Amino acid sequence: MDGKVLVTGGAGFLGSHAALALLEAGHEVVIYDNLCNSSPAVPGRVAALAGRPPDVIEGDIRDAGRLRRLFAEHRIGAVMHFAGLKSVADGQARPLEYYDNNVAGSAVLLAEMERAGVRTLVFSSSATVYGEGGGGSAAQESLPLAPTSVYGRTKRIVEDMIRDQAASGAGLRHALLRYFNPVGAHPSGRLGESPRGRPNNLLPFVAQVAAGLRPKLQVFGGDYPTPDGTGRRDYLHVQDLIDGHLAALRAVAAGEASLVANLGTGRPHSVLEVVRAFEKASGRPVPFEIVDRRPGDLAEYWADPTHARELFGWKASRDLATMCVDAWRWQTHVMREDA
Repeated sequence: MDGKVLVTGGAGFLGSHAALALLEAGHEVVIYDNLCNSSPAVPGRVAALAGRPPDVIEGDIRDAGRLRRLFAEHRIGAVMHFAGLKSVADGQARPLEYYDNNVAGSAVLLAEMERAGVRTLVFSSSATVYGEGGGGSAAQESLPLAPTSVYGRTKRIVEDMIRDQAASGAGLRHALLRYFNPVGAHPSGRLGESPRGRPNNLLPFVAQVAAGLRPKLQVFGGDYPTPDGTGRRDYLHVQDLIDGHLAALRAVAAGEASLVANLGTGRPHSVLEVVRAFEKASGRPVPFEIVDRRPGDLAEYWADPTHARELFGWKASRDLATMCVDAWRWQTHVMREDA
């Protein structure tokens, strides 16, 4: 593939891991991020781990002029698009902000890609596009798209925009990657998920409880029809997730016109399984209490990752124990930095 890879949201949890993996694979990388939910120190960590720096540009994907200058100044061959707001609960409370950032921002990005003649895109989508239809059995790509959250709807709309742009004759080769619950951290302990305020996802919350930063975990529902009564989800190591992005990029860059694939392990774990695994990884207790279910939560939700293996040879390889060990290493690194 000719040209650099533009990573939007490249200072965030997923984008930073992607930027590092791309650099390690020999690509030139441009990180583009408005730093609304990430640290300006992250690109420096990426550079230190890779042994060479990415180009770093602070900017917003809604800023057409800034993107136009970026494409004019850098020979971009492909885009990995991670930039976006990502909290389901926050999206319900601030829907217009989510539509503006995730949908309008993606439209601006696609327009500037077309103007610059950049025709290779890997999009960070989500299993939330399936809505409640994915519960109770392994979710396949053929499921109807019926998201129940604002966040999920923004992902579905962006998917539609990408497909429509490709169908218009623009020649846009693309991969739409729907993933489930990315967790863990880089094994160095230098890159990981660092949510601002109260974590929205289970594993960062568990890590903060183990670290003594929060008194206990609330487990929403203990009477689901699962082996231990708690909800089960498909947790995927961030390193496996990014391996999937690179495999998809290679496939579309080689001429595959369009790919849609789930990224997951295909095996769900319950909340209590995660708690016990994290206690073992950290050597610390994780106090919890079981409270009422949250409206709309599914008992079980996991991926059928067969299609990704068939399309571009990807399969997750890291287990829950590794996810917890790496997440704890990152958490202790954060505590040392904040000390």
